[in-house]
Amino acid sequence: MDKILLPNSLTFGGGALKEITNILNTLEKSKPLIITDNTMVELDIIKPLESYLSKLEIRYEIFKDTIPEPTSNSILSAVDIIKSGQFDSIIAFGGGSPIDSAKAISALATYGGNMSDYKFPYVFNKKAIPIIAIPTTAGTGSEVTKFTIITDEKTDEKMLCVGTGFLPAAAIIDYELTLTVPPRTTADTGIDALTHAIEAYVSKKANFFSDSQAISAMKLIFPNLRLVFENGNDRKAREKVMIGSTLAGMAFSNASVALVHGMSRPIGANYHVPHGLSNAMLLPTVTQFSISGSPLKYAECARAMGIAFENDSQEIANQKLINELYSLNKDLNVPTPLEYGIDKEDFIGKLDILSKQAIDSGSPANNPVIPSHNQIKELYLKLWP
Repeated sequence: MDKILLPNSLTFGGGALKEITNILNTLEKSKPLIITDNTMVELDIIKPLESYLSKLEIRYEIFKDTIPEPTSNSILSAVDIIKSGQFDSIIAFGGGSPIDSAKAISALATYGGNMSDYKFPYVFNKKAIPIIAIPTTAGTGSEVTKFTIITDEKTDEKMLCVGTGFLPAAAIIDYELTLTVPPRTTADTGIDALTHAIEAYVSKKANFFSDSQAISAMKLIFPNLRLVFENGNDRKAREKVMIGSTLAGMAFSNASVALVHGMSRPIGANYHVPHGLSNAMLLPTVTQFSISGSPLKYAECARAMGIAFENDSQEIANQKLINELYSLNKDLNVPTPLEYGIDKEDFIGKLDILSKQAIDSGSPANNPVIPSHNQIKELYLKLWP
């Protein structure tokens, strides 16, 4: 029996941000702390949210000091603010990092402890301070998931934290917030969303619900990803990618991710590569490795994305999928680790650590082909020319 987990409320569409006050009223909350980052404040992207709250005289404060790839220490001051300010809710406004930060902040402000206490295999299913998630990028899907990723500075490990306690109470999916996202971020977050959809579909934990969301996500994301990369003002394409990202989030929240994410997190933690970009670096290589474990499902991915024809054999469809994933990276200017500036000798010296961290995350166990420690090392090496 499968149990489907989603936020209590999902509000979609251009201009959906104006519903924030109604959502707060529904949740019976009146004093939110807004968790965001400095860019959202400096570029006035957060101004419309502030305006809607101010019109109804809703008291709020802003914590703008979240960082890309949040760490255990980066969230602590916000935890103190919540404890001292009697806030009854959190509005997470921004990309995946503010939303992931908000989830961790909610848990720690409610129950205390260290973030390492919440690391998988521990499952956090307690009720915490409610979060309203408002994504401003189309990629992480964090607004609808029961996961958060926080880096442990002491070990450089990206800790996967899981449980219904991290699931937002509500989410607002307003594609208009993504219209000003620059091409590099658009590409990285878009491939991140595509990876969520593909991995959820082939995951050993997949189910009928997650499959339906994943297929729908692929149909929306892939045909429009190049369009939004080339023209950020393409509103129809932006909306489709945004909705696809949320559907992909629903899919992997209910089926989990697999080897790409398992290998991506250590690269991000050790070399400060944005999560979506490290996923993009890995997706073609890991997909090629994994296809033999689920050739039918990967062929169905290729057909859903419009890469393969219905009458193509599994073998042909899967070869088209691999070729197109490599082509997508080229078209979206995804760098190799070398081009990104990672030192090859240092990387090779850390292969055992990277591989262990990947396996310890639990995600590789969901992969169609479960890799050994040495196979993960070999896959990492294939990223280098």
